[in-house]
Amino acid sequence: MDMKGGTRCRNCERLQQQIDALQAQIDALREQLAASRKDSSTSSKPPSSDIVKPSVASASQTPRSPGGQPGHPSHQREPFPPEQVNFFQEHPLDCCPDCGGLLHRNGTLARIVQQVDVVQPPLHIEQHTCPEYWCAHCQKPCWAPFPGAIEQGGLVGPRLTALIAYLKGACHASYSTIRKFLRDIVGLVISRGQLCKVVGKVAQALEQPYEELLRQLPLESVLNVDETGHKEKGQRWWTWCFRAELYTLFKIDPTRRGDVLLEVLGQEFHGVLGCDYFSAYRRYMRECGVLVQFCLAHLVRDVRFLTTLPGAAERAYGERFLEALRELFAVFHRREELPDEQFQKQLSAARARVLHVGTQGVPAGRHSQNLAARLRRHGESYFQFVTTPGVEPTNNLAEQAIRFVVIDRLITQGTRSEGGRQWCERIWTVMASCRQQGRSVLEYLSETVQAYFQGTAAPSLLGSQD
Repeated sequence: MDMKGGTRCRNCERLQQQIDALQAQIDALREQLAASRKDSSTSSKPPSSDIVKPSVASASQTPRSPGGQPGHPSHQREPFPPEQVNFFQEHPLDCCPDCGGLLHRNGTLARIVQQVDVVQPPLHIEQHTCPEYWCAHCQKPCWAPFPGAIEQGGLVGPRLTALIAYLKGACHASYSTIRKFLRDIVGLVISRGQLCKVVGKVAQALEQPYEELLRQLPLESVLNVDETGHKEKGQRWWTWCFRAELYTLFKIDPTRRGDVLLEVLGQEFHGVLGCDYFSAYRRYMRECGVLVQFCLAHLVRDVRFLTTLPGAAERAYGERFLEALRELFAVFHRREELPDEQFQKQLSAARARVLHVGTQGVPAGRHSQNLAARLRRHGESYFQFVTTPGVEPTNNLAEQAIRFVVIDRLITQGTRSEGGRQWCERIWTVMASCRQQGRSVLEYLSETVQAYFQGTAAPSLLGSQD
């Protein structure tokens, strides 16, 4: 009887061990499944990845109909002012279209349609001639020199040069597409080789304003930085984005390491660096003592991922953490409503709660422990915005600026030479900076090319300093 009882106990223990092992495997598989379902809301993946692998909508959600939604205010463009209208025509009505009765004009009320059309762009063609002379003394021919702008521009003038650069940069157009546009719309046939030379001239024209921004970066009080992949002849390079208040600069580099930050910003950068939690920024902070504002939006995604894990303790920890972050952002979004002193007081209290919830009562799960360790080590670097004016809690500014680069990468498939990299760095910098300053990219390119052809200083990209 005792022997049978002992055998049953050993069998029970063995079965329990098997159950525990299987449960551990199930938990590991459920954790792997949660990790495989990460999207842009629970990780640093771009929103475009959600399109490739969309999340499963809940059964209660109904698909939204396309177009404007009920209650959405309509938006209509402002009409052109009279001084811009080239032709006016009134269409009178002699009698009632229904009964033929006599009509009386209803004051100044009228239906007005302004129709915009295009005409064939006129080509302005100049011919510059330098007669040949013969020097009897030197026994050789000679000519007067062409004006500098004509010599530098050659076949393509400054406005057309700027238009080609705009099509290539802002419109992602290939040389073949630009050739078709010039042939069919402008009425000019030009070779791919000539177009390549034109773009190269614009890249040279942008060197001075680009270098001016590069020298200005270390002097900024607040900078947001991000990076994304770049292809160079099939090799992996990186595009770095530095966004200041008045301008944005792009730099393409073969590395993603902190050496780029040391090269661009130096060892004595005294501003606040807004960025994500990537190791290059942590190294720069550690080695140079730089103040960093880590992106709270990235932290929210990492915390939201905890709520998808199989462990009940980790899910509960994630929910507590999320609620504390919601309270923090609720205070931040009321900054225009609250007096400064009260706003700072509530913001500091919300920060203290986030740090407390994030580091206390942490479950034993790997993801929760890693997140808590991050807060214990760098928690204050998530809250520089609380004490430093002008600092945003997220890195959205740099991420928004770099979206155009991501789109351009998908269309153009990267670069193939140093000249191509310089072109991309400079034209992206011009487009992003002009957008920040409310300037026309085409007009800026025209002014810069004109200055380059004439040998004068290019207009600055630093914007107004008032």
